[in-house]
Amino acid sequence: MKIDTSKTIWNLSPLFKSDDDPEIETRRSEVNNESYKFINKWFKRNDYLEQEQALKEALDEYEALARNYGVAGHESLYLYLRQSTDQNNPELKAKVSKLDDFKVKIINDIQFFEMRISKVSAEMQKKFLNYPGLKQYNHFLENLFNKSKYLLSEDQEKVVNLKDKSAISNWVHMLSGFIDKEEREVLNNKGKREIKSFSSISNLLNNTSKNIRDTAAKAVNDIISKHIDVAEYELNSVLEYLKVEDELRNRDRPDLARLVSDNIEPEIIDSLIESVSSRNDISKRFYKLKAKLLGVKKLQYYEKNVPYGDIDKEISYKKTVDLIWNTFNNMDPEFSSIFKNIVENGQIDVLPKKGKRNGAFCMSMSQETPVYILLNFSNKLSDSLTLAHEMGHAINDTLIRRSQHALYRDVYLATAEVASTFCEDFVLNRFSKGADKETQLALKMMKLNDDVSTIHRQIACYIFEQEIHKNYREKGYLAKEQIGVVFRNHMKAYLGDYVELTEESDNWWVPWSHIRMYFYVYSYASGLLISKYMQNAVRRDTNFIIKVKEFLSAGLSDSPKNIFLKLGIDITKKDFWNTGLDEVEQLLGEAETLAKQLGK
Repeated sequence: MKIDTSKTIWNLSPLFKSDDDPEIETRRSEVNNESYKFINKWFKRNDYLEQEQALKEALDEYEALARNYGVAGHESLYLYLRQSTDQNNPELKAKVSKLDDFKVKIINDIQFFEMRISKVSAEMQKKFLNYPGLKQYNHFLENLFNKSKYLLSEDQEKVVNLKDKSAISNWVHMLSGFIDKEEREVLNNKGKREIKSFSSISNLLNNTSKNIRDTAAKAVNDIISKHIDVAEYELNSVLEYLKVEDELRNRDRPDLARLVSDNIEPEIIDSLIESVSSRNDISKRFYKLKAKLLGVKKLQYYEKNVPYGDIDKEISYKKTVDLIWNTFNNMDPEFSSIFKNIVENGQIDVLPKKGKRNGAFCMSMSQETPVYILLNFSNKLSDSLTLAHEMGHAINDTLIRRSQHALYRDVYLATAEVASTFCEDFVLNRFSKGADKETQLALKMMKLNDDVSTIHRQIACYIFEQEIHKNYREKGYLAKEQIGVVFRNHMKAYLGDYVELTEESDNWWVPWSHIRMYFYVYSYASGLLISKYMQNAVRRDTNFIIKVKEFLSAGLSDSPKNIFLKLGIDITKKDFWNTGLDEVEQLLGEAETLAKQLGK
């Protein structure tokens, strides 16, 4: 199949023609008018809280509002994408700030609708859930009813929305802003002295030259030590904020807010954590093998992600597109068709350029907006895998919008990384076929490093979060030394004896941003392990791809637990998570055997 790869810059015309397109103001006016048409119609009415048919009418209008407009979906997406490729443009920053104010007002004014539905009596809840006309909204309603016990009054919730920025977000942004602005003189990739930013220095920690790594680590430690006292206050504020929120909302465990938000039962997370923690021998064996392959007795903490071997073979964007299309087409023609359309329609911004943000993402907003992908493609294998990863998100998004209404057009955090890692791993497997043994070993070590970092490291972080929240609630303020001891214990639990932990590495919680996002990190582990379960099932039976597509099409139409039960899978059982962990252990065994064959 010949695919046109000439469009490497986003075509944003389905959103707006330019930054000054008069349609932007027209569209915003429509969003405002339609939003307040809905708000003004239902704010003073109670019939939708008492009559099934009235609730259906209200929800139909609410869904149409979400489908056609979102909360300024077109403009939000347009400005986000524009700012991603022109980060230093002050006019764009001003437009984003103005739009944020516009959105917050609508969000505050419309939140009464879901809050009032959530607080109807148990008798009315039962009537609504049993009414045939509301069947398409059943899980949406169940979710609201389940969250109701943790809600404050409407006015109190408005105060929470308004104060979040100053009470917590500004603390976090202050610390990250301080760190991001830091620069130090280090050795660059060519071994020459150069002044670099914190993020650039962090990337040098993975350099294959030990001298470059060591100078980068020294700079990182210096930056952390400069800001650790501020970080101590900042993290204690983060801990206190959640403690107060939990007390006000009567939540009985620190991670409950995250789990309720993600519609996932505590027993599922507990099963996941116990399963991964009990298999930390896998990660310890991996670091033992890596230390041996790199010829050192122990890896330093900052060296844990150093690659083994030469894996960044040069591969062009065109060859990457061919590789991914063939992989997807072999799995399911709908996957390859979605991929082809996105490539040819200018929905991927491919190449790096000045002012463009680093990394990659996949983004869409409302039901009616296209999906867009950002890359910084530089002809490396890692870039090819990144495109496969982001395209997994795009396929997931496309399948959901083809199957679900607007109130279900999203994914739960627990399953957000399933499609992306599923697609990425199949592309890597296809690329590996035909490679020589040395390259195969390097690729297996690369994949294992990703797996261990995504599964074992993130669960270790989750347990670290659990303990510091528990300690704060029992002891009050935590000194940086106390935080460091807890951090070391949980990093040691998965790293083992072949990674050296020091007083300096005890403080590397400081720049780890996810710790401020309250138990977000489990989603990386759950997503990859679910993906590995599905990969294993597809390899055993290619027809299982039908069930994979059912899962990827489900969106928010049911809880993760129930979506899997419909596929005959119980994710509350450790056996489920262990299937994914078995996949990682099998890959580790293959790498160990291959290393022996090569005399390593």
